[in-house]
Amino acid sequence: MTKINSSLHSSRRKSRKAHFGAPSSVRRTIMSAPLSKELREKHNVRSIPIRKDDVVIITRGANKGREGKVTSVYRLKYVIHIERVSREKSNGQAVPIGVHPSKVQVIKLKLDKDRESILDRVGKGRELRAKNKEKATA
Repeated sequence: MTKINSSLHSSRRKSRKAHFGAPSSVRRTIMSAPLSKELREKHNVRSIPIRKDDVVIITRGANKGREGKVTSVYRLKYVIHIERVSREKSNGQAVPIGVHPSKVQVIKLKLDKDRESILDRVGKGRELRAKNKEKATA
């Protein structure tokens, strides 16, 4: 069986090295979060790299169902911190809980010029792929 993508390695050791040694630019794309059904239909995009000030809802874990604004994207640890999702330390200080972006769903995007262009570009690509698929089957 041949490899599907020759630029990625199938070795566990090398895949882990690539993941944990990834530069910030690559970590950004790894830290993508799925969009809600409404946003998915509106923009024709399935997931997008998470960003500060996006509003998300947690879909997995003990905090499932909690909603809040992203306060920080901690690329070094591959986690995001969400408003009001924290735990108390023994001294009473509140500490934010890290959540992986794949375990949340974006329900409101913080849109700016660059982000809109990304959504347009990805949406157009998906439309083209769907058209080509129809041509191939017809």
